[in-house]
Amino acid sequence: MKGVVFTSFLEMVESQFTADMVDDIIDDCDLPSCGAYTAVGTYPHEEMVDLVVALSKRSGIAIPDLLRAYGQHLFAHFFSTHPSFFANVHDALSFLAGIEVIIHAEVLKLYPDAQLPRFETEHHSPQRLVLLYHSSRHFEDLAEGLIAGCIMHFGEKIELHRETVENQGQRQERFILTRT
Repeated sequence: MKGVVFTSFLEMVESQFTADMVDDIIDDCDLPSCGAYTAVGTYPHEEMVDLVVALSKRSGIAIPDLLRAYGQHLFAHFFSTHPSFFANVHDALSFLAGIEVIIHAEVLKLYPDAQLPRFETEHHSPQRLVLLYHSSRHFEDLAEGLIAGCIMHFGEKIELHRETVENQGQRQERFILTRT
């Protein structure tokens, strides 16, 4: 997992909690990196799991809620650090429909070794978008937070529904976005 995901997470923890909380959750975990992340580095995704579990224990906030909140924070971070990703895109459904062919393609140019989740567009119309999320890491709650962050960014009234589906023997998540 790319270091930018870790550095942004720790920034969120510091801004939403305290710098001491950052130190505490790092101390709570036996991290191979010792919590020293660089944005361009690559780290085991298990370290993110450990950090989120430690934050949940200390804060009393459920892990899915923390991951969704972090997803919203991460979307805002991506917007501020990569505004070119958003050029000529004027609505959330169009942006999200282009995740694979536009956004992930650009991310791979910046970070060729990134192991990104996949989003398969099952349906796209001006009023509705259906995405199927594929990832061996199962950060579905983080993906949901990123999608919610996108909706908030564009200021649109879009209902987000999520369902678990079985596809070729594997559990996946389907995100259904409908304009209201």
